[in-house]
Amino acid sequence: MRWSQIIALLVALLANKEAEAQAKLPTIGFMGQSTASAEALRATAFVQRLRELGWIEGQNVALEFRWAEGRSERSAEIASEFVRLKVDVIATVGTPQVLAAKQATASVPIVSAAMGDPLGTGLVPSLARPGGNVTGLSAQAPDLSGKRLELLREAVPGLQRIGLLGNVGNPLVILELRELETAGRALGLDVVTAEIRRAEDIAPAIDALKERADAVYVAQDLLTVTTRHRINILALAARLPVMHASRENIDAGALISYGPNYVALFRRAADYVDKLLRGAKAGDLPIEQPTTFELVLNLTTARALGLTIPPTFLGRVDEVIE
Repeated sequence: MRWSQIIALLVALLANKEAEAQAKLPTIGFMGQSTASAEALRATAFVQRLRELGWIEGQNVALEFRWAEGRSERSAEIASEFVRLKVDVIATVGTPQVLAAKQATASVPIVSAAMGDPLGTGLVPSLARPGGNVTGLSAQAPDLSGKRLELLREAVPGLQRIGLLGNVGNPLVILELRELETAGRALGLDVVTAEIRRAEDIAPAIDALKERADAVYVAQDLLTVTTRHRINILALAARLPVMHASRENIDAGALISYGPNYVALFRRAADYVDKLLRGAKAGDLPIEQPTTFELVLNLTTARALGLTIPPTFLGRVDEVIE
């Protein structure tokens, strides 16, 4: 082969490489906590908001969806895969998922639709200027603990003993349990903590609380979200009213929830992704805190428990499920 032919071939190869680079769409890696079906509303809200902002999947952006299926080790695998795929942004939710992504990369921007306590868990040094590659929204989990206990006490007349159920393998949950113990005692409640680390721990934990508590507060995280049906069924069988942090768990049969609207948080997370894809740096985007919260009551569950909800409490509820 002549030099002229070799040079022509090299030029052609470089041109092809350049064309491929130009054809590569900006890519978003979406890491879900559980399964596609369980998080369908969240993912749909995220994608819909991206469309409203001008990002159309397959046209000017690519989306890679992966699901952790309730397993922390799976989150680490997904994060590493996204790094290998060279995604432009990682979108996720939950402290363990953000930690997994942060351990996998210090350069790819990470947007979380909800972090329980990004300051307390050391994810960022400041909400106003997080620095590094993590940004998004905070769910204010520890800050809302006392409020949730107050609401549960109002909804369950005569409540004296509260059982706390939480995954102590999650650093955020440990912080929340401490806040709950303090808040519970300040309200004059006897506080009993049932620690779990895996799904198999739930049944014995509920069984232990059955004789020692009048109601159960579930600290929300990856484990309790993916096992919410099991928790609620076992608690109902034990005649224990349950307080959760999000409406999704009320649909699964719990008594009451109080917290931010997670579907709305995922829409807002899409706004962060939009800014990052347009050149913003994650460390410069302040972490937002939700300003509106939903109080949801499952009246069917209340009837099954034989509870009479006080009219004053019913008047404060944002949504009643029957």
